[in-house]
Amino acid sequence: MSSTAADVVRLLTVRGETLAVAESLTGGMVASAITAVPGASKAFRGSVTAYATELKREILGVDGSLLAARGAVDPQVAAQMAAGARKILGADWGIATTGVAGPDAQDGQPVGTVFVAVDGPLGTLEGSACGGKVEALRLNGDRAEIRMESVRSVLALLLGELAGEQTGNERAQDTERNGGF
Repeated sequence: MSSTAADVVRLLTVRGETLAVAESLTGGMVASAITAVPGASKAFRGSVTAYATELKREILGVDGSLLAARGAVDPQVAAQMAAGARKILGADWGIATTGVAGPDAQDGQPVGTVFVAVDGPLGTLEGSACGGKVEALRLNGDRAEIRMESVRSVLALLLGELAGEQTGNERAQDTERNGGF
């Protein structure tokens, strides 16, 4: 995980971009993994650990009717958490974790149900195909293993988006050099 966090910090720093984190089940572990990387302050804006459902609404701006209808363990909630962190912390990228680490089910979702999300600078998750992504996970293991895998998964998702966007930019530059085709 530390190498993934280091790769994320390196790419963000090279690009001059910033990151904000919204966490629920991981309780600050994503922010901890990022800030463990030397030089993280060049890219990391901050984080919100919104463990209580009402904080997702009050601080991160997650739609209250969505929370009432589906609970906090939902792909749209993860998307709105990532977008909310990005907005309130003034970052180029936002990532989020929400899910059930155990020992008991929550909001009708079994232990191991996790949603991780990325919201990026090309738009928001809602209404834009290129602004972000949500990934549904069904994780096995105990509480600690589920939380660690959630951290690894959200960082890998962000790294994939950063690398994919970098590849897209390189492709666009090649297209420009080759006469637009």
